[in-house]
Amino acid sequence: MAPWRERLHEIIFEADTPAGKAFDVALLVAILLSVISVSLETVESIDVRYHGLLLTAEWIFTGLFTVEYVLRLLCTRRPHRYALSFFGVIDLLAVLPTWLSLFMPGAHHLMVIRALRLLRVFRIFKLGRYLTEASALRQAIWASRRKIIVFVTCIAIIVVIMGSAMHLIEGHDAGFTSIPQSMYWAIVTMTTVGYGDVAPVTPLGKLIASIVMILGYTFIIVPTGIITAELTRGHARPVSTQVCRECSREGHDVDAKCCKFCGAEL
Repeated sequence: MAPWRERLHEIIFEADTPAGKAFDVALLVAILLSVISVSLETVESIDVRYHGLLLTAEWIFTGLFTVEYVLRLLCTRRPHRYALSFFGVIDLLAVLPTWLSLFMPGAHHLMVIRALRLLRVFRIFKLGRYLTEASALRQAIWASRRKIIVFVTCIAIIVVIMGSAMHLIEGHDAGFTSIPQSMYWAIVTMTTVGYGDVAPVTPLGKLIASIVMILGYTFIIVPTGIITAELTRGHARPVSTQVCRECSREGHDVDAKCCKFCGAEL
């Protein structure tokens, strides 16, 4: 890799140097201002008075983020790896809406997705504890995936059964016009949201609704217990802010010399 590309990679992707941290802090400020600008544009009274100014700001931010995205592609050894990474996709989605608005009016409002880029704050300010805890949580969720899949499958089965029963018992008059509509009611009731747009009126229907509500409160604690059990089994090692030049992956140990994903030198 050419020296200028290595230096550019260090500034754009790393937060270990003053230049890299300054770049990322400036990027965060730009992202925040961009999201505020897009949000204000949806307020009619503000948009009427400052439409031209907000539109200009929108294109300035889009231009800056487009240049930044291109530079990120240029300074990585394998651009497709970065482009397909989580932050690579987010960075692309941050600039696409404005360009799409040239052909699809209103698409620029999707620019609020730029707010997801604020997740970089954990790396930028070197909040090692938060990175470590995030890594531990991610590992716990991944280790619990089979239990969670079984749990969600059980919930889905119960929703189908309860929804079908309510459709049969209550019928069209009470708003249970179809099994999908009744399943919607079962989901809303089981999650304790309770919109109230559909409600049972017969004694048997109310009994089933009560059972679904109690099950909802019972099921709330299950995913928490599954993940908590995995969290108590171990603690993730501290991770650094290093980003691999080859595969653009993060989450390396603080004393790592090589990428644990592809083996490239850090």
